[in-house]
Amino acid sequence: MLYDIGLKIEHGYASPAEGARTLAHLLPRTIWGQQTLITGVLEADPWPDERIDRTDFFANAVTEFAWRAPVDSLVLSLQARVERIAQPQTLDFSPELGGLACELAQLRDVGPESPHHFRGASPRLALSPAMTAFARECLTPGITAQQAVLAIGRRLHDEMKFDSDATEVDTPPEEAFRLRHGVCQDFSHILIACLRGIGVPAGYVSGFLRTLPPPGRERLAGADAMHAWVRAWVGVDGGWLEFDPTNDLLVGTDHVVVAYGRDYSDVAPDRGVLRTWGKQAIDQAVDVIPVETAAA
Repeated sequence: MLYDIGLKIEHGYASPAEGARTLAHLLPRTIWGQQTLITGVLEADPWPDERIDRTDFFANAVTEFAWRAPVDSLVLSLQARVERIAQPQTLDFSPELGGLACELAQLRDVGPESPHHFRGASPRLALSPAMTAFARECLTPGITAQQAVLAIGRRLHDEMKFDSDATEVDTPPEEAFRLRHGVCQDFSHILIACLRGIGVPAGYVSGFLRTLPPPGRERLAGADAMHAWVRAWVGVDGGWLEFDPTNDLLVGTDHVVVAYGRDYSDVAPDRGVLRTWGKQAIDQAVDVIPVETAAA
């Protein structure tokens, strides 16, 4: 499936911001056999005084922008074409959950794809007794690691309500779990904490999700969204499994991966520092358009 992806993030400041510096995780990844970034352009307005393009430890594309003169607004714009490759449905090759620790103990690799980076607490996620207890209630004797991921993710989907007004970007996962309300970031953080609590390495995925308009309604420009979901390591043979707890499904061709990390702090789409005062406003518009639709 080919997609043309457009994104615009606009920041407005009540007073001109001085010394602004922004770090962006917005360019989609190329993942061998799963996803190819065919072309991608990320631009900033006003033109930055400094720009650095690099990759981080987890091989995500990162762009740093800096402005020395005062600015009263900042706009980041992305245009990309991505091929998402459908994956065949595979059998469950993961070990019983109790055997996952043995497989982890035999792994000596500590590179970017190593599950060891995704086992314990991370900057935005502490191990939670309440979430671990929730996860353990989903387990049955002899359950495999893959079955555990699906069982916990589906129960979380059943008990959580998607509510864009319930939380902010910095709401602790423990609070969202207590409320059982939140957005995709909250769903993902909670599932990650649940899985780590029972010994399953799990990480955070940021990306884009193609959405469909209601039946009989035209698609609205800019109505798609950046999204988040979870990747869990289910053994040497099972590898990494991606699950979307917000929508209760295994990740497929409607999902476009931007970045992998331990939690949101590793892959925030746009974060930075500046000197200003007064209120700030942010607006985001996303389009994920199948190329056949774009050409029609």
